[in-house]
Amino acid sequence: MTEIVFSRLSTIPLEEIAAHMSDPVLAVHMPLLDAAWDVQRASDFVAMKEARWDQDGLGHWAVLANGDYVGWGGFQLEDSDWDFGLVLKPSAFGIGTRVTEQALSFARGDARIPSVTFCLPPTRKKLGALARIGARFEGEVTFDGEVFRKYRLATNPSQP
Repeated sequence: MTEIVFSRLSTIPLEEIAAHMSDPVLAVHMPLLDAAWDVQRASDFVAMKEARWDQDGLGHWAVLANGDYVGWGGFQLEDSDWDFGLVLKPSAFGIGTRVTEQALSFARGDARIPSVTFCLPPTRKKLGALARIGARFEGEVTFDGEVFRKYRLATNPSQP
């Protein structure tokens, strides 16, 4: 079975992140991904994500499968919402559900996270997994001129 571990993005070689984020397959569902990445852009990205850890005490992780970098994901504070994002390499798309389950397990154990939001572009048509975990559609939001559909999942439904 694949062992999934979360690590800090700063532990991953910048060349690997740049190559991952330059994969044209990712752009299909990432309207804000506007160009290929180089090492400098990867460095800026990692610095931005590390700053969120410093600011909010939580952020995005590198996702490792059996010790290999397969993507990044985690929680980012957007206004008062902890938004979950996950960007896997196409070769790791098959473990997305397991990665998400592991991240949501973390969220359920963290008192700072009463709910998690998911903001998905309109190109994402297969949304059954969100319904199965109990996420509810809240409406549309706009980031940098792009529209996303916002869903919310209570991490501890028994609390008020």
